[in-house]
Amino acid sequence: MIEVDRVGRSFTAGRRRARKTVHAVRDLSFSVKAGEFVGYLGPNGAGKSTTIKMLTGILAPTSGSIRVAGLDPTRRRTALARRIGVVFGQRTTLWWDLPLRDSFELIRHLYKVDRSDFRRRLAELTELLGLDGFMGTPVRQLSLGQRMRGDITAALLHDPAVLVLDEPTIGLDVVSKVAMRDFLLRLNAERGTTVLLTTHDLGDIEKLCRRVMLIDHGSLAFDGTLDELRATAPEENSMEDVVARLYSG
Repeated sequence: MIEVDRVGRSFTAGRRRARKTVHAVRDLSFSVKAGEFVGYLGPNGAGKSTTIKMLTGILAPTSGSIRVAGLDPTRRRTALARRIGVVFGQRTTLWWDLPLRDSFELIRHLYKVDRSDFRRRLAELTELLGLDGFMGTPVRQLSLGQRMRGDITAALLHDPAVLVLDEPTIGLDVVSKVAMRDFLLRLNAERGTTVLLTTHDLGDIEKLCRRVMLIDHGSLAFDGTLDELRATAPEENSMEDVVARLYSG
């Protein structure tokens, strides 16, 4: 479902004689099969966000090739948008001053979702995510947990094959975080949606992901199961310490 082959992405920083080339991603290769739930970890500046932007067509790779749902994200960005859903925990895709239900209706038109399919999916997502109590509330008046549930719903209304999540539980309270995790597990298990999750919350990774990839300085530092990740530093007690040891090494 996702194929990344020897991808690099460079930027030019600075001015005039002080300009230099920054390699945000270097020779990165990995693949994600349909139905996998994969965690994508890395410290700040490691290249996670750059990778996500290339997977979604926002940025074009400097070298290498990418396929998501069989499409080149840069050349087929509009077509790809109909196959993927994206949630950025720190930015909303909803209309700030509109009631939640109106945002969903606009999204239906943007993605040209059949009305009967839209109603069916929205009813299902409303029940699963408990949206009934605030469908008529303007987005700007929603709590963070409510807005995140709205953003997840918006990303799934067109029934994407791939869901890309960037910090989806950031700032959520314990109850909202548990509810979000339960929903994502159910989505992956029952609908077979392929999920790529980037997060600094290792609790999310331990609860949700069967496989973990770690990126550091733009390159893949680890790709395997959680048990294999723990085995890289068996003397450490917590997942945070295991990951920290891997990066420091």
